[in-house]
Parts: sequence; structure tokens; C-alpha cells
Amino acid sequence: MCKTCKGKFYMTTAIAYTSAKPHIGNTYEVVLADAIARFKRQEGYDVYFQTGTDEHGQKIELKAEEAGVTPKEYVDQVAGEVKQIWDLMNASYDNFVRTTDADHERQVQKIFKKLYEQGDIYKGYYEGLYCTPCESFFTESQLVDGKCPDCGREVQAAREEAYFFKMSKYADRLIEHINTHPEFIQPVSRKNEMMNNFLLPGLQDLCVSRTSFKWGIPVDFDPKHVVYVWLDALTNYITKIGYDADGEHSDLFKKNWPADLHLIGKDIIRFHTIYWPIFLMALDVPLPKQVFGHPWLLQGDGKMSKSKGNVLYADELVDFFGVDAVRYFLLHEMPFDNDGVISWELLVERINSDLANTLGNLVNRTIAMSNKYFGGVVSDQGAAEPVDEELKAVVTAARDKAVAKMADLRVADAITEVMTLFKRCNKYIDETLPWVLAKDEAKQDRLATVLYNLTESISIGANLLKSFMPDTAAKILSMLNETERDFDDLASFGLRKNGQKVTEKPEILFERLKLDEVLAEVEKRHPAAAAAEEAKEEEPAIELEQKEEITFEDFGKMQFAVGEIIACEEVKKSKKLLCSQVKIGNQVKQIVSGIKKYYSAEEMVGKKVMVLVNLKPAKLAGVLSEGMLLCAEDAEGNLALMTPEKDMPSGAEIC
Repeated sequence: MCKTCKGKFYMTTAIAYTSAKPHIGNTYEVVLADAIARFKRQEGYDVYFQTGTDEHGQKIELKAEEAGVTPKEYVDQVAGEVKQIWDLMNASYDNFVRTTDADHERQVQKIFKKLYEQGDIYKGYYEGLYCTPCESFFTESQLVDGKCPDCGREVQAAREEAYFFKMSKYADRLIEHINTHPEFIQPVSRKNEMMNNFLLPGLQDLCVSRTSFKWGIPVDFDPKHVVYVWLDALTNYITKIGYDADGEHSDLFKKNWPADLHLIGKDIIRFHTIYWPIFLMALDVPLPKQVFGHPWLLQGDGKMSKSKGNVLYADELVDFFGVDAVRYFLLHEMPFDNDGVISWELLVERINSDLANTLGNLVNRTIAMSNKYFGGVVSDQGAAEPVDEELKAVVTAARDKAVAKMADLRVADAITEVMTLFKRCNKYIDETLPWVLAKDEAKQDRLATVLYNLTESISIGANLLKSFMPDTAAKILSMLNETERDFDDLASFGLRKNGQKVTEKPEILFERLKLDEVLAEVEKRHPAAAAAEEAKEEEPAIELEQKEEITFEDFGKMQFAVGEIIACEEVKKSKKLLCSQVKIGNQVKQIVSGIKKYYSAEEMVGKKVMVLVNLKPAKLAGVLSEGMLLCAEDAEGNLALMTPEKDMPSGAEIC
């Protein structure tokens, strides 16, 4: 809510693939998008927020066949689950897209025909290696250990008649756009990955139709072909706001395009920053302003997977913790450009420390003291002291700090700024000791002023919390007998009217949880997963081979630092080696590592790693290596890169 409109803001999520119920990692994206959309509305933007489901492709055709239903029946059921979970998580979207919608399908056919008639699409044959789950073709050199580089599954040899899009025709134009619009791909690590791994080496023409299955949008002038899923899915961003291939665009399209933000997972960044802008160039449509590839939310020791048995779902987490507690964890715990981790233990720890202690306890005892000492009436009696100004400075600065973080899509940092406000309120209580003031009749005006300052601070904090935890913010404002304030007023202190009462019986916002009770309930619901975890815990410990002792002086000769991988490629003459360009402070070192079995060159880019900096340079497979990436190795010889627990700048010394 804001007094003045700052203009339109059109944002989208990737549309969820309807092959299965979305897990919490998938759900993170819509919660992140919702927080951004709500905050933009508070700032005064006219927001249009679109999400939805991607419903065509071979994988869905096979899933439907296994389930004994038609593809349409299958996607209807899964799309219903997706929408139910999005609604459960309080997502404030304006439009929920389905790519089986008739208006979308018709426009996709018109777009395909337009591109064909202007010479951007031609018919040929595709012969290559196809990954059905990813709906993607790969060359032999792109595979990792003979498997799909994106998901690690088996690929199948495929040869079929297909239509192709001339990607190279627009490649130079796209490279120029990326170079002249540094904000287009974020974070920067994703931009480097796209440029170095795909655009600069040269783009191959893209297969844009299939004939080996039927569940897709038919090419209307050649009906044995169906439109390749990515051309179908990506165009939803324009078709569902009224783009028309014949030029009869809707007012909604004219108002909102180009999109201000495409929010997507880092695993589909290639499709959104290479294929999608090239399609738009061919259609003579402006490019979106920004594509943000967010990191993954990992469960325990890896990416969520049904086969691993480590999948968490939003509805079950909400059943345990409530909607806003889950929203808070997802938004607060995900770094800007590194993967985050979720587990039952981490959830309980964060809810107890931040929500029950810092926030819930603050609100409860402020209201309780107002009732106990003044019958719930809150008034500023003007008995100010210097410590009040310190509190007010933190409170009135919180809005602009949050705005700055949200402008860069650093949502976790923005919510941290709001929690800093609440933590300062708790410190203020410790500084002013209201229960001590209450014992001195001469200090009643001071006590009233302290409780007013606390109530006013919490009110401002609740308004700032609204985008991230909407239900909790509304409860707090209701208990304080406050209404939502104009966003422009959140940097001002003292707008609460004297004499307003707080509620007589404050609601407990978040109960403290006992980890053993939560884990016992989880085990009761998921006995098979609990048994697997127990078996894992019983694995014998690795026997560490003892090496010769060294002195502190020996250790001091080695220099360790945090490095950021800005580029990576396979070493052509080796099956094991990757060659990384690692930024360490103000220098870049080339480091060769035998980790190709465990990491693809693509996923290395953007990682923060621990580096032995001053290792004597050596040549490996004829390639110069100027340092060493540190890894952990288990008993089976599996490797994992050592990364800093928290986001640290490249060049930070490890000591």
C-alpha cells in the first residue's frame, strides 16, 4: 500500500511441470515470487504476477500411460495439486496459466507458423541422444559419464524428422544484448555460465518439434509433428497476457510487456536466457528486463529426489509448522546465489530462535505489560531518554534497508533487516527494564513512553513483515489495534495515536517446539525413511590414515582462501579433469581438478570454494594448474567440494 503508483511490474515464475506433485524445493520458487510481488505492491507498483503449469511432453505421456489414464486426465490432477499448494502457501498470483488452455495452444500454433513462414524454422532430421525427463537433446560430448548432464539419468539414441530453429542467426545479437544489459541475467555467475559454456562456443540449431509422441500442441500445417515443449512452455509469458501472432495484442499485453522479472530455477537458466530471448527477437518482441536464476533448496545431503527418499512437501510441513513459519524458513534460509538446505532439525531450530523467541515473545510481553501496567492503553508521555533515539534510528532505517535489498532480489537479506528491528526491540527491553520502572510511581511516564516506543516499533516491523509473512503481520497489527500503514510512512516514528488500546489477550504467535517430539512424529508418519536414516547412521566410521605431524610453522606456509569459479570447461584429453578459472580477490587462477565424475563444468560456475592458493604450479594433461580446490572424500572415493558455510567474498582468507 502506497500513496503513489510507481508504474507497472510484470513478473512470472517458471511454470511447474505436471509430471508429479511439487516438492518443497519447487514450492520455494512461488513463495519467493510471492514475497517479491507483495513487496512491490507495498512500494506502490501495479503488479501482475503470473504462475502456472507446463503440461505437454513425452514424459507426461509416459506417466499417464503408467497410471492408466489419458494425458489430459493426468495433467488435470497434477495441475490441481500444484494450484492447491500454491494457494496453501498464500501465493497472491494474478493469473494461473495452464499450457493446455485453448487460447495458449492456438497462439503457439500461430507463433510456430509465423516463425516457419519467415524462414526461422526449417524441416530436417534429428539424430542424437535424448533425455526424456528433461525433454532435451544432447551431443555425446555434452554427456557426463554417458548420462544426461542436467539430471544424471540415462539417455536414449533418437532419430526422427523434426523442425529446427536457426539459433545462430540471432546469437550475435543476443551476445550484444547481454553485454550491454548487465542486469539481464542475474546472479552474474549465471551470466558467465551462459556466455562461456553456450553462446561464445557457438549455438547449434534447436529442435522445435517431435514426431515420436503425440501429447503436445500439433503443428497445424504438419499435424504429425507436435511443438517441442520448450517453445510451447516459454511462450506462456506472452500468450497468457494477450500476445497475438497476428498483431492484435490485448491491452493487458500492451500494458505489461516486457516482463520486469522472470524468476526461475538455475537448472533452466539456459532455456530462459538463450532460447527464449532468441524466440522473442525472431517475433520482433522486446526482451524481458531481467531473468533471475535462483539456487536450489536441498534436503540434507543433496537435491530432492523420490528415488533418494528425501522429498519434503509443503502441505506436510505446513501441517507441522504453519504456513508463515514455512514461508519464513524458505525466504530467510536461501542464499542469494548458493544452494540452501532444509531439514526437520533446521526448521525447528529457526522457528524456536527467530519466530518463537525473537518475534513471538517480543509481541506477547509488550502487549502483556501494556495490559498489566496501563489497562492496555498505550500513550507516549514524552519521558524520552537517549536510548530511545538509538531504537528509533534502527526502526526508521529498516524500510529503506529492506527496499535496497529487495531491489537486488536479496530477499533473505531483506527479511533479516526486519528481524534486526525486532531484535533491537528486545534489546531495548533489556536496556529499559519496564518491570523495574513499574515499581517506582515517579517513573510511570517513563514506563508509558517505553511501552509506546515498543508498540510503535513492532507496528512498523509488522508492516514490513507483511510481504514475507502476511498472516502473522495481520495478527500482530490486529493485536496492537493497528491498521496497515502507507509504505511511505514506514520510515516515520510516532504515528500511533495516543490512547489506543492493545488486545486484552495476546495470541501466542509461535509455540516453541521440542525437536524430539517433532522427529518422533515424522518417524511415525514415515517409518521407511526413518529406517533408512537409521541404517545410514550405523555405517562404520571412516578410518583416517594418520600422516606425519607438522608444526604450526609448516601449516603457516600454506595459504587458503575462498575462490569463486567464474568459468569452467572439460580438459579435452582427460576423462577426469575439469579446468576452472577461479577468482580469488583481485586475481584469477587457473586450477585443474580431477572431479569431472562428480561435477559438470556447467554446475561448477558460480560456486564459492576453498582453495590452496600458493601450491606450486604444475601441468596436468598438458594444462597448467595454479592451485588446488579442496575436497572431502568418503570411503567409496566420492568427492565433494569444500564450500564456506556462509556466503563469503572471493579472496576471504581461510585460517
